Amino acid sequence: MDHYVDLRVRPDPELIASHVMDVLFGRLHLTLAARRTGDIGASFPGVASGRTGLGDVLRLHGSAGALEALMETRWLAGLLDHVQAGDVAAVPPGASYRVVRRVQAKSSAERIRRRQMRRHGYDAAQARERVPDSVERTLALPYVRLRSASTGQIFRLFVDHGPLQAAPQPGSFSAYGLSPHATVPWF
Repeated sequence: MDHYVDLRVRPDPELIASHVMDVLFGRLHLTLAARRTGDIGASFPGVASGRTGLGDVLRLHGSAGALEALMETRWLAGLLDHVQAGDVAAVPPGASYRVVRRVQAKSSAERIRRRQMRRHGYDAAQARERVPDSVERTLALPYVRLRSASTGQIFRLFVDHGPLQAAPQPGSFSAYGLSPHATVPWF
């Protein structure tokens, strides 16, 4: 994690930056899933506390070779009118570190009802009676909207930027570029 590249959403009066970020992050996910290397992390330096969006910058972290190999692929094709890709650069000295991880809410009423139906043999009416809509809670974290390749449904991928740390923690990253333990440089 000694290098990074910034991908900045270009201002456009006809497009909402968060929609472009959703598409950009979805493309990154597909590309990282195909690579299957776990050597590239992601962060969002423009994230602001109390906002639902992740800002207008997606920062990728990794070795110079891994980032250059990623940027040589055509994963940004069609997005370069809306996204400015920076050069691969060395992380500045004195950077802090933080874990950037996915957080999943386990509180969808429909999901809980389906589980009750599977596990306990309830029908839909019984499950609805046992699990009211009021059990749902949403997370107060920023997110991107992605479309599931398997179901076609749109879902929110919530992202938590952990506390700053003085030392890096090694590890691998998911196909989202996120990790529950590994850190990325923060500057």
